[in-house]
Amino acid sequence: MSALESAGPRPVLADLLPRALVRDALLVMGAALLTALCAQIVIPLPFSPVPLTGQTFAVLLTAAALGPLRGLAGQALYLALGLVGLPFFQGGESGWTYATGATGGYLVGFLVAAVVVGACSRRGLDRTPLGTLAAFALGTLTIYAFGAPWLASVTQMDLGGAFRAGVLPFLPGDALKAALAAGLLPAAWRVARS
Repeated sequence: MSALESAGPRPVLADLLPRALVRDALLVMGAALLTALCAQIVIPLPFSPVPLTGQTFAVLLTAAALGPLRGLAGQALYLALGLVGLPFFQGGESGWTYATGATGGYLVGFLVAAVVVGACSRRGLDRTPLGTLAAFALGTLTIYAFGAPWLASVTQMDLGGAFRAGVLPFLPGDALKAALAAGLLPAAWRVARS
């Protein structure tokens, strides 16, 4: 038996990376992929250029689970991969033209909302149903704060029209998503602590 064989397994390049870095990279990629997957859940609305999608749920849920920096990184990766041509945006769309179109403000809002909801989680709001509802409400308002004015600008609507087309129809679904998260996140904390 040679000296190499008796020395046991040798490290590979991946073994040189700190485990926390590998874990964080996988979590960020997972957030981007979950958002892309949920973006494919699309229900067109005949009265609005903005469809119902599952994206906001993925954005807010991953931000709550990952915190502000990893949540932001996950959404930045999602946006970057969609910009370079992967079919990550709603309904398999991609590219710069789509990202700067009527729904582009919502995409920008995802970045900021990830920081907001992640910061709420760092403060422990995701550990109770009421806190989770508050964090998701703040995140949703953040997305709308970017999405509605952008929609108004791109489509030449006034802000009232943008609110009626790009915010109001989505509030019941957003409430449902927040209620689902208010059940999931505190339950996950209870399981993790036991």
